[in-house]
Amino acid sequence: MRTSEKPAVNTAGLSGPASRKLPVPPRERKPALAALAVLLILGGALATTLLVLRSGDRVSAIRITQQIGAGQQFTANALEEVQIANTGIGYVSWSQRTEVLKSFAAVTILPGTLLTNEMGVRASAELGPGKAKVGLALKPGQAPSGLQQGDRVQVVYVPGRTTQTESRVLAQSALVQSVGDGGRAGGSLQITVIVDAAASPAILQYASAGEVAVAELPGAR
Repeated sequence: MRTSEKPAVNTAGLSGPASRKLPVPPRERKPALAALAVLLILGGALATTLLVLRSGDRVSAIRITQQIGAGQQFTANALEEVQIANTGIGYVSWSQRTEVLKSFAAVTILPGTLLTNEMGVRASAELGPGKAKVGLALKPGQAPSGLQQGDRVQVVYVPGRTTQTESRVLAQSALVQSVGDGGRAGGSLQITVIVDAAASPAILQYASAGEVAVAELPGAR
């Protein structure tokens, strides 16, 4: 019978060959991930190039800088030129500003709005026949703070303390055409409102006596 010699046992109780560490195979490269990384880099570069090209495709448009009430005529001070991206929306070009100044706002337009053709009309019902422009000098307390062009106000007769007459509405919804700067310093506030021509004589009569006040109608813009 053959006998085989037992391998020598080291002091740690393990055989010599078993105590040796097995060689670690080299890490396998993953071509798919490398290709994906290259595609992402190329895609990012292409997107950046497209953005740069699109940023150069800009058009000139008109932006409103002051509030314009419905029915009010556009003024040169309320228009400014801006360069915007060509998105396909029908904004009014700056080259058409001369025609814009001949038209009127179809709706109340707030500052910062880019003008479109739908916002303007050729004729205004506010400045047509049967209307009148009335100037009012209002003392503190006779007008709300922050009143500005394009607002709608209610013109009210406010009798003095010596009379027993009750106050009454003289104009239900008058358009504020302009606002002076007098009220900013605590003096009288000069405003011009557009009212029905039939109501203007009474408004002027009471305004001359300091018995007119206005109330803002935010919901009527």
